[in-house]
Amino acid sequence: MENGIARRFWPSSLAGRTALMLILGLMAVQALGLTIHAFDRVELQRTSEARENSVRAFNLWRALVISPPERRSAILAEADLPSTLSATYDAQPSTPPDLPPVPIHIARLFRVEGPGPSSLPAPPRRFRPVEVRAGEVERNAFSISMRFPDQGWLNLTFRHPTPRPWHSDTFLIAFIAMSVTAALLILWGVRRLTRPVADLAAAATRLGRDVNAPALPESGPAEVATAAAAFNTMAANIRRFVADRTQMLAAISHDLRTPITRLRLRAEFLEDDEQRAKMLADLAEMEAMIASTLAFARDDAANEPAISVDLASLARTVLDEAADASPEHAADIVFDGPEHLVMRLRPVALKRALSNLVGNALKYGDAARLALERRGESVVMLLDDAGPGIPEDSQEKVFQPFQRIEGSRNRETGGTGLGLTIARSILRAHGGEVTLHNRREGGLRVAIRLPG
Repeated sequence: MENGIARRFWPSSLAGRTALMLILGLMAVQALGLTIHAFDRVELQRTSEARENSVRAFNLWRALVISPPERRSAILAEADLPSTLSATYDAQPSTPPDLPPVPIHIARLFRVEGPGPSSLPAPPRRFRPVEVRAGEVERNAFSISMRFPDQGWLNLTFRHPTPRPWHSDTFLIAFIAMSVTAALLILWGVRRLTRPVADLAAAATRLGRDVNAPALPESGPAEVATAAAAFNTMAANIRRFVADRTQMLAAISHDLRTPITRLRLRAEFLEDDEQRAKMLADLAEMEAMIASTLAFARDDAANEPAISVDLASLARTVLDEAADASPEHAADIVFDGPEHLVMRLRPVALKRALSNLVGNALKYGDAARLALERRGESVVMLLDDAGPGIPEDSQEKVFQPFQRIEGSRNRETGGTGLGLTIARSILRAHGGEVTLHNRREGGLRVAIRLPG
C-alpha cells in the first residue's frame, strides 16, 4: 500500500520528477538555513540582553556604593528594573560557592572571570566590588553577589526568557514566499530544459505514424542539438530504406506482370479446359498477391489526408458490404454502438483495415459482431467472431507478413497473408493499436484502440 501511495504522488514525467526533487531539496535547505538563522538570532538576543543587564547592574552598584547603607534598600525598591532582573540588599551573599559556573560570554560582561578582555570599560577602582560571586542557579537563570566595601551584599538574579526561535511573525511568511518563488523558477527552468525531450518524443511519435514527417529542429543546448541531428539522420535513413524497398517491389511487380501476361495468353490455347481453368486461377492469384504486396510496400494510407469522418457510419458501411458479400453470414453480422461518432481519420485506409478484419472474422469465425464505444480519451472497437480462436503464442505472429496459422495457401482457405499486417499498419498510422484475445465463451476478439 505504501508503494501505491508513493507512486500516486510521484510524478510520471521527467520534468515533474526533476522539479519535485529540486523543490524538496530547496525547501530542506531553506528550512535548515532559517533554523540556523533563528537560533543565531536567539543567541544574539540573549547576549544583547545580558549586556544590557550588566550595564544596569553596574549602574545600580554605582548608585548604591556611594549611598549610606541604610538607604540602599530604599533605593533598590525605587529602582526601575526589568522583569528579567531582580536585586536585593542583604547582609550575606545569596550565591553559594558550589553553584555551576556562569557561561563565559556572560561572566566576561560582569568581570567575574578575572582579568581578561572585555567589551565593557572597567569601572574606577573605588566603585569596584570587594568580592564577586556568580553561579547558575537554574536553567536560563544565574545569580551574582557583589560585596560592598563597607558592609552588605548586592544580590542580583538574572532570568533569561525561554528561547522561542520559531516565535516570529515573519518566519513562516518568509519561508513560504521563498519556497513559492523558488518553485516557480524551478518549474519554469525545468520545463524549459526538458521541452526538447518532449519535442523529441513527439517527433518519434510522428515518425511512427508518418515516415515523411518533418525534421526536428537542430537547436538548443549542444546535447539536445546532437540528439536532434541523430534523430533526423535516422529518419532520413528510414525514409531512404522505405523508398528503396518500394522502388524494388514496384520494379519486381512490373517485371512479373509481363511473364504472367504471356502465361495467360499461352493458357488460353490449352485444349484441356480443366487445366486451362486451374492455370488461369493460379495466375490470377499471383497477380492478386503482387498487387497486395505492392500496396503494402507503398503504404498509401500514410499519404491520404485526415478528415472528419463519422466512424459509426463507416463501421456500419463495412458490415453492410460484408453482409452483401456473404449473405449466408448476414444474421451473424451485428453492430453495437452510437448512431454517430465523428473523428479525424483517413477514411479510405481505415475502411480497408476494418474490411480486412471483418473479412477474417467471417472467413475463420463465421461471425462479425462489432461494438464501438468511447472510453475516456480513446475510441475502442471490439470485433468478436464464433471461431476456434488463435493460440496465444501465435496471436502476435499472425500480424507478420505472409503468416497464416493454418499453413495452407489455397483459394478456399485464404489469401496472401497480408490482411492483418495491412490492418495493423493502417491503425498504427492513425496512432492506434490492434490486439487479439481469445474469449472465454469461445471465439476470437479483435480489440482496436484509436486516439479520440
